[in-house]
Amino acid sequence: MKIVVVGSIAYDAVETPAGKRESQLGGSACFFSISASYFTDVGIIGVVGEDFASSDRSMLESHGVDTTGLVEVDGKTFRWAGEYLDDINTAVTLDTQLNVFGDFEPLLSKAHASAPYLFLANIDPILQLKVLDAMISRPKWVASDTMNLWIDIARPALIDIIGKVDMLIVNEDEVRQLTGQRNLPNAAKAVMDLGPNSAVIKRGEYGAALFGKAFSFAAPAYPLKRVIDPTGAGDSFAGGFMGHLASVENIDEESLRTATIVGSTMASFAVEDFGLERIKNLTKRDIGERFQAFAELTRFKSLASTSGGNRTQTTYTR
Repeated sequence: MKIVVVGSIAYDAVETPAGKRESQLGGSACFFSISASYFTDVGIIGVVGEDFASSDRSMLESHGVDTTGLVEVDGKTFRWAGEYLDDINTAVTLDTQLNVFGDFEPLLSKAHASAPYLFLANIDPILQLKVLDAMISRPKWVASDTMNLWIDIARPALIDIIGKVDMLIVNEDEVRQLTGQRNLPNAAKAVMDLGPNSAVIKRGEYGAALFGKAFSFAAPAYPLKRVIDPTGAGDSFAGGFMGHLASVENIDEESLRTATIVGSTMASFAVEDFGLERIKNLTKRDIGERFQAFAELTRFKSLASTSGGNRTQTTYTR
């Protein structure tokens, strides 16, 4: 398998202005793996309880996701309940039941430990470190995510793992909390000073910003008429991003730029319905057309200026 993702598998209860769902499959590892599966082979590492539906495992496998690392143990699957009120970008957590996820210890087979691409989704940074240490050899590309909780209570371990990955993918509130920098380019530089050679800052309805040591790139958000459920959009972004990198087997500035648009494409689908409903039912044509729509959003003519007397004559060329 090309990519291994280690993260949560959950059942979510979600309410948004568009409606309500009492129990839907979610979790960072699920959104990531379904998104990435359109581009490459993915293996998922996680834990579920006895209540995990066989149909949900079958759905993952129907997308080519390797579920041999999805371990079922006695107890209940991780449960999360939240609502989105006036600000559709911000979830208000109503209830969290870690259940079997509270004792999660990732177990990697030889195949998992040999994967060239690794995504450490939003879990305890101590577990992220254990997973990276368990890899047989250093993967070609490692990216990680985190959240405000770990920034607050596990900063030393978080700084340690950030120093060992190639890219940190976080939202703008998290990167500001982590670095103390309000300005996003300065915050990205502070992240890269910790060790990574790049960073992606997710900006919700404003898109995403990619920063490298010597370049930066901004992707707009797709102008959707209606957002149904933003849960999992960030993990869907990461899945598309990493899936593209693994599919082209090349990591350079152009590949990272394209991956940012691919990630944004997948995130735009994720928010169009509740949970995984939209993103699990895509076609290659859907993805290609949406990707091209992103290209149109950022297409413009080059600007050539020539001096003409006291005025600047401006001509536009393709």
